Amino acid sequence: MKFFDPHVHMTSRTTDDYQAMADAGIVALIEPAFWLGQPRTGVASFKDYFSSLVGWERFRSSQFGIKHYCTIGLNSREANNEALAEQVMEVLPLFIYKEGVVGVGEIGFDDQTPAEEKYYRLQLELAKEANLPVQIHTPHRDKKQGTERSMAIALEHGLDPGMVIIDHNNEETVKSVLDQGFWAAFTIYPFTKMGNERMVEVVRQYGPERIMVNSAADWGISDPLAVPKTAALMKMKGISDEAIRLVTYQNALDAFGKSGQIFEEEFGGEIDQSQKFNGNTILRGGQQPRIDKDSLFIN
Repeated sequence: MKFFDPHVHMTSRTTDDYQAMADAGIVALIEPAFWLGQPRTGVASFKDYFSSLVGWERFRSSQFGIKHYCTIGLNSREANNEALAEQVMEVLPLFIYKEGVVGVGEIGFDDQTPAEEKYYRLQLELAKEANLPVQIHTPHRDKKQGTERSMAIALEHGLDPGMVIIDHNNEETVKSVLDQGFWAAFTIYPFTKMGNERMVEVVRQYGPERIMVNSAADWGISDPLAVPKTAALMKMKGISDEAIRLVTYQNALDAFGKSGQIFEEEFGGEIDQSQKFNGNTILRGGQQPRIDKDSLFIN
């Protein structure tokens, strides 16, 4: 079985994670722009970060046969630094039209402040103008209220719910998200957010339509193999193979494929670790490059 993880922060992960993900059958992923754990102090830091998402990180992923895409946006936490946020908004159009960018994200609310709402609304308009899907981060606190508010504002701005992925759902939010026609994404975390046992029951109750599973693996305690592990648990719990395929692969492909940037036939490209990006390689002293033009997986 092959998998598509539509939310994973590979910048924070090692090449060992890439290898393990490829071994587990992950053939494509989406890396949303996010908060790096401490506030950035200048717009140049954002520009370098966005450049790495469309450059080095795409290359690094390709060295393990995984197709890398990203979403670009100003995250909700740093929207509260309005002086810097204004500068970031000016550079976003320089990045959202680049190859491999499949949406505006992850954007939305954290503390649900007026500044967060201001830049959320501006980025919704940016997504509309670019005709790109929107990847929405829902808050950890007051999640139900924040999710409803996020959807109401998206509708107010005239976005098609079919172009909006509401992320970090739980049992409290999923029904309303699906009833209003949005995509419902679920993050599987080892100790917080959704566990994979709960995810099985969500799919059993609501079915696989417009639901997708992701790892959101980052610099914290998280698991880049959460998607294939959840698929395995679903299989053990009697969920059909077709339902598993939809929530761990096809639905992400369909939702973000509306960007016009994702072509399934490009998945599983050849692995050639002799390649370089701006003169740099993933290899370290003495390592021999793996060149495998016939297999999707690291052996």
